[in-house]
Amino acid sequence: MRNRREFVVALLGGAAAWPFAARAQQGERMRRVGVLIAVADDAEGQARLAAFKKGMQDLGWTDGRNIRMEVRFAGGSVAKVNELAAELVGLSADVFIANSAPAVNALQQHTRTIPIVFAQVVDPVSAGFVESLARPGGNITGFVSLDYAFSAKWLEVLKEIAPRITRVAVLRDPATTGAAGQLGAIQGVASSLRVELSTIDVRETAAIKRSMAWFAREPNGGLIVLANPTAAVHLNPIVALAAQHRLPAIYPYRFFTTAGGLISYGTENLDLYRRAAGYVDRILKGETPATLPVQNPIKFELVINLKTAKALGLEVPPTLLARADEVIE
Repeated sequence: MRNRREFVVALLGGAAAWPFAARAQQGERMRRVGVLIAVADDAEGQARLAAFKKGMQDLGWTDGRNIRMEVRFAGGSVAKVNELAAELVGLSADVFIANSAPAVNALQQHTRTIPIVFAQVVDPVSAGFVESLARPGGNITGFVSLDYAFSAKWLEVLKEIAPRITRVAVLRDPATTGAAGQLGAIQGVASSLRVELSTIDVRETAAIKRSMAWFAREPNGGLIVLANPTAAVHLNPIVALAAQHRLPAIYPYRFFTTAGGLISYGTENLDLYRRAAGYVDRILKGETPATLPVQNPIKFELVINLKTAKALGLEVPPTLLARADEVIE
């Protein structure tokens, strides 16, 4: 009898615990994170996604266990970005992460309530994404990829690696938020460095090819590529044209240099995605983007391609080599 009573008590106790177990399981519901990356699904795009996933894992969020990541790559197409933004908003995500102004803008057209965290935007205030860096005020916050004053360093470093330069073409997308601010900072130091500036609009490859050929007709030219998604889409043609016309060029991102570009100096992009995971975590735990301040970059990297320097007949100064975070040989 005693064993029978113990069995009944255990059975009833277990039954009483079932609702609590069910409620606990429901409390750990699967959260949905929409990821919109405007660039192609290539090595660079996958590296950004991996950095974000690693940041989330470090904070206890694992894709397929307690979150489901809906990832979309737009391949640099504005039309595709808009299409994918509408698709992601329709999935009723808890929060979005976006990697550029076009991606944020596309998501903003479809929702003013679902939180959006950006990882690579130059000027979110001018773009109308936030009211101020300190207090965003709406459903958007994140991490800027560039301070305008930093742009002046591109010309300084370019003159350091190629001191004979007296003419510099600045590749920009005038439709991109932040283009004017970056160019303005470069113009502010051009006269003191005795450099004449001109601009080349980054649109379709054929137009870039014609403009760079025209600019390269005269000697002592160099090239600065501004930070914008359009330039990243045309990465390979730009690097190839710089080599063809023997133009020393400086780029805003490391992946230009690993693709054969001369030198890059800019924000360590993957760090932005790791840090963005922290904001996604806080939002999933109940905080709102309106009170999470937009943050500036804190990690920068200088990368030099010695093989390209040699092909251009440039002797890289030892002082510049000593400052480099990476040297490609």
